[in-house]
Amino acid sequence: MHAWDQLTEGQQAEVERQLSIIRRGVAEIVPVEALKQKIIKAVVTGEPLKVKLGLDPSAPDIHIGHTVVLQKLRQFQQLGHHVQLIIGDYTGRIGDPSGKSETRKQLSEEDVQRNAETYQKQLYKILDPKLTEFYYNSSWLGELKFDDVLKLAGKVTVARMLERDDFAKRYASNQPIHIHEFFYPLMQGYDSVSLQSDIELGGTDQTFNILMGRSLQGSYEIKDGQVAILLPLLEGLDGVQKMSKSLRNYIGIDESPTEIFGKTMSIPDHLMLKYYELTTGISNEALKELENGLQAETVHPRDAKMKLARAYVAMYHGEQAAEEAEQHFVTVFQKRALPDEIEAVNLPVEQLEEGRIAMIKLLVALGLQASNAEARRSIEQGAVRVNEDKINDIHAKIVLKDGDIVQVGKRKFVKIKLS
Repeated sequence: MHAWDQLTEGQQAEVERQLSIIRRGVAEIVPVEALKQKIIKAVVTGEPLKVKLGLDPSAPDIHIGHTVVLQKLRQFQQLGHHVQLIIGDYTGRIGDPSGKSETRKQLSEEDVQRNAETYQKQLYKILDPKLTEFYYNSSWLGELKFDDVLKLAGKVTVARMLERDDFAKRYASNQPIHIHEFFYPLMQGYDSVSLQSDIELGGTDQTFNILMGRSLQGSYEIKDGQVAILLPLLEGLDGVQKMSKSLRNYIGIDESPTEIFGKTMSIPDHLMLKYYELTTGISNEALKELENGLQAETVHPRDAKMKLARAYVAMYHGEQAAEEAEQHFVTVFQKRALPDEIEAVNLPVEQLEEGRIAMIKLLVALGLQASNAEARRSIEQGAVRVNEDKINDIHAKIVLKDGDIVQVGKRKFVKIKLS
């Protein structure tokens, strides 16, 4: 334990600097004083902290909501600390029951492995590979003998497990809770025991699981247990619900540059600063300056949003793609013109009937929609145009020729090439 008054002025200033960066945008730190002591120790000894994040391999497609915690990990790396990324290939066979009203379907080993392999490419768009260690928790959980499992289970009571809000609700409403579901927080906590993590990050919905890690570290006589840093959940493009692919209110980091740019421009104005704070590397000083500019109306929300959109595309696709996406947006949305470059897609003439094709069939054939249902919904919503003429009839059959331009929504354009 290093006393504050024993530090040099330079060391005290460095501790305060790190705490200021780490606290930004955080919902809760448990316990706060323990975090300060860990930062002090790292500054005095020069030993980096081990900062843990567990990843559920059942959902490997990362969107901006997921990057809230990843940006915080990146800040730790910029402060010189090391990140421990745990692919839950073993816990993924159970599935985290957090917030669920019923038992989750167990993933097969093949499903888990296939999903896990997609993570690294996406995560390195944000994290520094040199300061990132990947682990698969099967490497220690898979080695436990039944004696070890009984010992682990003996560390926690059923009453403690029922303190979890979702378990408590299911128990109160007589919905089944299977014994193996109790093992998820135990297994996640044991990850922290195995890696002797100093800090674990997660969303506020992970509070119970992360604190379980601190509790188990104490039970296994690991001194100075991990600190829980809990981050807020990010609202999606609807401005209300948590960002989610299932709710279609998300921005995926692997989406096309024009899609990322366009979606970012639809972020509600009142959430823009939150997006900046939680999902970009903007400095505290620059964030405050932006906030002041918006309040004083010296910065237009549209301009700030365009800067945010460009930042996202640059982060995930590079500067050149960001510049092109911005030009595309200005051309299509602000000047109300078609983009200069539109992807040409081959359409076999065999798909035409007497030179015509059903509009729904066309949208699916061109890859503009994934299914007939989505195509029908787009037409009903007035989102489909052919050569800038709106198509409102879901039963419409149209005559096509080379060079015709089909548009869905504000960002999807295809030029027909009959083959």
